[in-house]
Amino acid sequence: MVEGILEIDDSIFDAEVLKSDKPVLIDFWAPWCGPCMAISPMVEQLAGEFGDKIKFVKCNVDDNPISPGKYGIRSIPTLMFFKDGTVVNQVIGIVAKSKLEEVINKIL
Repeated sequence: MVEGILEIDDSIFDAEVLKSDKPVLIDFWAPWCGPCMAISPMVEQLAGEFGDKIKFVKCNVDDNPISPGKYGIRSIPTLMFFKDGTVVNQVIGIVAKSKLEEVINKIL
């Protein structure tokens, strides 16, 4: 996994996302998903830029059906933003990096 991005599974979702002391950007993805692979480098860049202020995590929806099901993930990639254990924003599909930066800056 890329430095600064934590790969999580259903068993540690609550501890790493809901109980995080920092805001969290979670990337729900799958290895067969072309758009997921396309947005991944952007998420990695953002982790490099904002990793000290936001926790970046990835959750493979194929291996971990509980967490995506709990949050109604119907299409991927879906990026969800959590703050104090609550979803504060989400972005579905491929968007410009500037859009993701805008969402992050609103959360901070």
